[in-house]
Amino acid sequence: MNEEKICSHCGQANEVNSVFCSKCGAPFENEVAPAQQQATPQIEYEIKGGNLPFIVFNLKNGQQLICEGGSMSWKSDNVKMDTTSNGGVGKVFSRMFSGEKLFQNIYTAQADNATLAFSSSFPGTIMPITIEPGKDVICQKTAFLAGTTGVEVSIHFNKKIGVGLFAGEGFIMQKMSGNGLVFIEIDGSMEERVLQAGERLVVSTGHLVMMDSSCQIDVETVGGLKNIFLGGEGIFNTIITGPGRVVLQSMPVSKTANILYPYMPISNSSSSSSTVDAAASVVKLFGKK
Repeated sequence: MNEEKICSHCGQANEVNSVFCSKCGAPFENEVAPAQQQATPQIEYEIKGGNLPFIVFNLKNGQQLICEGGSMSWKSDNVKMDTTSNGGVGKVFSRMFSGEKLFQNIYTAQADNATLAFSSSFPGTIMPITIEPGKDVICQKTAFLAGTTGVEVSIHFNKKIGVGLFAGEGFIMQKMSGNGLVFIEIDGSMEERVLQAGERLVVSTGHLVMMDSSCQIDVETVGGLKNIFLGGEGIFNTIITGPGRVVLQSMPVSKTANILYPYMPISNSSSSSSTVDAAASVVKLFGKK
């Protein structure tokens, strides 16, 4: 059995000859090689704002964060921004289909104690997630807010036609992989569940935020005609099967928009065009990012 070196900062198991932790970058005591003494420390952050959340980072010199264009709220003058395709044309279109903008911004601290802040685009919660090699997570479209540069955001394609059409998430979701820390947006409050192998969770459409890639997603019809037509829950439910972690949200933006739609101002000039205008107003008001 191979020996392992356990990091005292994050608990990650490393190879016995490791100088720095593979997860958080912390050095092992008395074993810091001179050429590696400037290893990047952990990212310091604080989530504030309650139900209107924002996250403030306190960066050290050289630390970097990546986000979708337009997500930054404020920064200190010693943080440099660079806009990038972050992977070429293929990655650009991958992000577009997964609900993100075409280009991303990379922010780099030029000195210690640099400040950078991102705000959620909808009332709810910001959740940090640690991404490790081989432990990808699947998220709803537009979930990505920011992350360290070791995290990659790409497409997860729902191959089952029923899932793509009726699960409420569409055919395209976001896959987050790599190694680092990522922050996702959650609509409303969050609930986290850990499913055992074979354990099923029935989720109303739109309430799924994230699941481990080890989970399976499917749909099933609501049983009984009376339940379908009178129950008010629609025809289909999303079924998540473990093992793995599942994160749920209490107030999907799509449902919020549907509730507010009847209250949007409608012009008397043309009923058809006014309906389109009202729908566009709802989308503009709650269109995330």
